[in-house]
Amino acid sequence: MKKYRALIAVFGIVILFLIHATSAHSASLVGRIVDKKSGRPLAARVYIESAAGEWFFVQSAASQGSTVPYDKTNWIRKESFEKHTTVSAHPFRADLPPGKYTITVERGKEYFTETKPLSLGQTDTEIDIRLRRWTDLAKRGWFSGETHIHRTLEELPNVIQAEDLNVAMPLTYWVTRSDTAPTSGDRNIGGEIPDKLITVDPTHVIWPRNTEYEIFSVGQKRHTLGALFFLNHKSVFNEGVPPWGPLARIARAEGTILDMDKLDWPFSMTLPHSTGARLYELANNHMWRTKFAFTKWNSRTPGFFQPPTGSTTGNEEEWINYTLGLYYTLLNAGFPLVPTAGTANGVHPVPAGFSRVYVYQPDGFNYDKWLDGLKRGRSFVTTGPMLFAKVNDRQPGGIIELSSDGAEVSVTGEVVSESPVSFLEIVANGRPVLKVSSQPKTTPSGAHQMTFSTKLLIKNSSWIAVRCYEERPDGRLRFAHTGQWTVNVPGKPLRPSPEEKEYLIERVQAEIHRSKGIVSAEALAEYNAALSHYQNLATSNPPTPEARASKRDSEFRRWLDNMVTHHRYTPHEIRAATGLPLSKVNQKLADWNITGKRLNKRAPDVPLKVLPYPGGRHPRIGFLDGALVPQRETKVSIFTPWDPHSYAVVDVPEAIWSNLGLTYLAHTHIPTVWEKQGKKLDPLEWQPNNDGSLVLERKLPNGIVFGSRIVPRQEVVKMKLWIRNGSPETLTGLRAQVCVMLKGLAGFNQRIHANKVIDGNWVACRDSDGQRWVITSWEPLHRPWENPPVPCLHADPSFPDCPPGKTVEANGIITFYNGTDIRQQIEKLKALLPNRR
Repeated sequence: MKKYRALIAVFGIVILFLIHATSAHSASLVGRIVDKKSGRPLAARVYIESAAGEWFFVQSAASQGSTVPYDKTNWIRKESFEKHTTVSAHPFRADLPPGKYTITVERGKEYFTETKPLSLGQTDTEIDIRLRRWTDLAKRGWFSGETHIHRTLEELPNVIQAEDLNVAMPLTYWVTRSDTAPTSGDRNIGGEIPDKLITVDPTHVIWPRNTEYEIFSVGQKRHTLGALFFLNHKSVFNEGVPPWGPLARIARAEGTILDMDKLDWPFSMTLPHSTGARLYELANNHMWRTKFAFTKWNSRTPGFFQPPTGSTTGNEEEWINYTLGLYYTLLNAGFPLVPTAGTANGVHPVPAGFSRVYVYQPDGFNYDKWLDGLKRGRSFVTTGPMLFAKVNDRQPGGIIELSSDGAEVSVTGEVVSESPVSFLEIVANGRPVLKVSSQPKTTPSGAHQMTFSTKLLIKNSSWIAVRCYEERPDGRLRFAHTGQWTVNVPGKPLRPSPEEKEYLIERVQAEIHRSKGIVSAEALAEYNAALSHYQNLATSNPPTPEARASKRDSEFRRWLDNMVTHHRYTPHEIRAATGLPLSKVNQKLADWNITGKRLNKRAPDVPLKVLPYPGGRHPRIGFLDGALVPQRETKVSIFTPWDPHSYAVVDVPEAIWSNLGLTYLAHTHIPTVWEKQGKKLDPLEWQPNNDGSLVLERKLPNGIVFGSRIVPRQEVVKMKLWIRNGSPETLTGLRAQVCVMLKGLAGFNQRIHANKVIDGNWVACRDSDGQRWVITSWEPLHRPWENPPVPCLHADPSFPDCPPGKTVEANGIITFYNGTDIRQQIEKLKALLPNRR
């Protein structure tokens, strides 16, 4: 009986196992990817994710097909990963357990992403993925490539067709130790590396001989120099580095082009002089489809780079600003760099060609001509939008000759993108001089098109470029940037600013100091030659239209403490704010021992720090043409409770309108009623009170008086704006613009909509981590809004009609919040401040 019962139990277990095994049996998913319009099979990139967050790879379902799985996770940020399969233009298959899945298919940059939910049982399933093309760059004469990829020659034919990359330049030789020949490189892909072009098809090619010198050790010592790519070489190099110059000269003689990767590397600022390198990865390998991870970099960023000012850390957009700032500085120093793009696919969690460069070839694709166009800068780089621009009807890389008086040049073009482009900027000599925006139109393919046409006055020799930004629905920012146009004006050469020259000198001096006794004498000689070159650069003499000199030393000392200790100004920014010679600025800083030390975090029982904004450093990132010569008198800096050097600049007010028209404006842009009458307003300053508040009062020419009061408290900063009518007529249509500018608020200065919330009278912005918020509100309210190109927040107040002799007022606050439930926080603030809806 016991045996019988035991047999029944065993039999039952077997039956349960078989039932479970049958229910968990994998089903085959077979998919086909085709062009929706033509039905033509397409190579593409495939992602499959289960409802539980597991990722699956696919195989080819055709004997002549190919698939290449890609699985990379960043070593710093584990949520930054890339898990996909590139598939040839053949059916694919995946064996998947029953369950719910999401399949996502992408092909390069020119097709919309296609995402489908799947619910799989135990039976095999077939699906068709029909990709919609939203633009066709080849038809317009533009062909893509990337110059920084780490894939094998066996994988690349599959990969470049799936990503529609016309040119791939894999870094087949890769050495990380000095004095080591690439033939013995410790990161080489291995195998036979031919010395001729690999043609996958007529428009997809691979140049196989490219070398990356990425030096992390010199001799037996760990010593990071950085990376320099030798692309398109014919012979195999047997030289180690440093020095770099002799090898660079040999390589360039056989048609090699030199790509400087990221200019953040310690030795980077020596390269343009010592090697003749002229390519720079403006769209580089820290820009990914997945989450941004590299939040730290090597050198402190100067203020003229835009945020993060004085920092070595930042978010994705701040990294882009830093990347652009390095490029612009070298252009201003006279090096004719051209942009390129690369991903380091094969190392980083990013698809090949996510950052790519398009080169103009109106007569069709040819590798040699593509390479020539790349070297000449007839190109644009992109992580998303497609940017086509001309200056005086010339493509990027063009040279424009003007008379000695200068002239207007025409800038025309269009942007085509998956999501509407947020804004477009024309950049001259590193400064965004004109913001262009218009309502995008939807194209027949479902993309978004914005055209532009404008004039730009050029008085001195310059370079011009166009850049644009596209905000995706998740708040991520994609960008495109053209190669530059060179504009020559006889007798008026392009020169760097003194601050740019000083930055270049300091970077090279730091590398010399760091490398003494480690690198060879020949390498140090290259560094010193670069240093001498920078030291001998003639500089421009930047105007100081915002400058205000102090009348007394005691007043000047207070301003210097404000600028340096709290706002972390450089001597050059102090010069711009005061108009004083740099020598006097440095002398006073030394006399008074004002050094810019790092301040301690604010104690919780003291009021929020509020200081008058010193001017000299433009409070905006972009839309500078909408705020020329910003006056400091209405601007206050409100510092965060968590960082004593991070601040928002608030204009109280930026502007006032009435039935008279534009009655006051705190910068030069649109003429006020007084400017139209030839009347100039005298400069004013904030006056401090014993209670820590700041007050300002201005009387306008017709007797109208307005004033502001800023009162810091522990949790909020209270603001009052009032208008007293000293004129004989009733004032109507009264409203003010109060701008909260986010440039100096570290982590909040992303130029996007997605990090902003509007709720009635309340407007809020979160930082890039989503954990902190700045919130503002005014009552009575005219309108709440936000403006990403600046970037800024507005809860602009309105006022009732004001008869002669009467006063009207509005009240506002700014506060900060640590947390994620911003809607709940706003409801709490509404309860505490019931007059604000």
